[in-house]
Amino acid sequence: MPRFAPTPFTALLTAALALMVVHALGRFAFTPLLPLLLDDGLFDLAQGAQLATWNYLGYLLGALLALPMANRRGLRQGLPLALLVNAGVTLAQVFTQDVELLGALRLANGISNGVVFVLAPALVLEWLALRQATALSGLVYLGLGAGMLLCGLLVTITPWQGSLRWLPIALCALPLALFCAPMLHHLACDLPERAENASSGPLLSRANRALLLAYIGAGLGYILPLTFLPALAREQLPAGHPLLVGSWWWTAIACLVSASLWNHVGVWLGDRRALLINYLLQLLGVLMPILLPGTIGVMVCAVLVGGTFLGTVLLTQRLARALNPGQGLRLAALLISLYGGSQLLGPWLVEHWTAAGHSLTSSFSMGAAALLWALFWAWRVAEPQSDR
Repeated sequence: MPRFAPTPFTALLTAALALMVVHALGRFAFTPLLPLLLDDGLFDLAQGAQLATWNYLGYLLGALLALPMANRRGLRQGLPLALLVNAGVTLAQVFTQDVELLGALRLANGISNGVVFVLAPALVLEWLALRQATALSGLVYLGLGAGMLLCGLLVTITPWQGSLRWLPIALCALPLALFCAPMLHHLACDLPERAENASSGPLLSRANRALLLAYIGAGLGYILPLTFLPALAREQLPAGHPLLVGSWWWTAIACLVSASLWNHVGVWLGDRRALLINYLLQLLGVLMPILLPGTIGVMVCAVLVGGTFLGTVLLTQRLARALNPGQGLRLAALLISLYGGSQLLGPWLVEHWTAAGHSLTSSFSMGAAALLWALFWAWRVAEPQSDR
């Protein structure tokens, strides 16, 4: 069989489809499913928050696991394996209605997702950097936006209830994973040894400290609407309102557009200035359901948060590499670990906040505070000599 010869297009497509499997179909499908599973009586809101917490804990563990895997062997073997495991776990969720077992599966989903979400874009970023095409790297996140739209469609058309709602999602994830796993392996083989051995200088430095602190706030800030916005719409809007399902569609459409948008804005203004604008818009989006509860607040939150959070990821990743180019792969893992650790707080805070009698809407104030923190520290990030 002839060896797979990557091009920039095939490299981006491979990683984009991998992100679709693990982060859209595997992870974010839980968001539009949540109000439906609540209505099915599979679990209550507190248990739903616990399931999200297990998934985010797994995501953090997976990102930490990716740190020692950021080498040639890890990219060639561990990355494709994590992708296949993630798709298998998505299928396994079809066959259980036990909340504890579902929690274990969401944990496993998060671990495999964390590994792939760190290593696949980082692999492509390094591969493109060797070909002086770093400016294309943000396009890898188009897969996540397209996957979110696909999730919305699959959730809407499924005729089943309860755990069987996962079936059409799993039937899409499995063939995509089987298609991408060998391509990721060959892409990693195409990365020269010198790229693996290029790590030099300290991982943590004065140059990137403010960027890392900002990213901690970003994780908590975006995760509340990306997990609970459809459930919040259920709290604020009357039964039968189109945004009860439609809020996810608006989030997904904005997300699909955002990867290319922020990729170009970063090239145009520079990644640092683009990141400041990104955080400001994301902060406004999280505040909208509190300031204008109802149709307008839900709609604007869906569009602004959906249209910015991917930009935060790709701009931060590129900035980190520009500030410390000798630590590209390891910095990607560290950043996602910080992001995963802070977003882990989101469902836990919501669980205890709502248990104390507060509304889901008011919990979004915690996300707004986190994004204000992120904006403050992003302002203090030094301008790199070159973003490209």
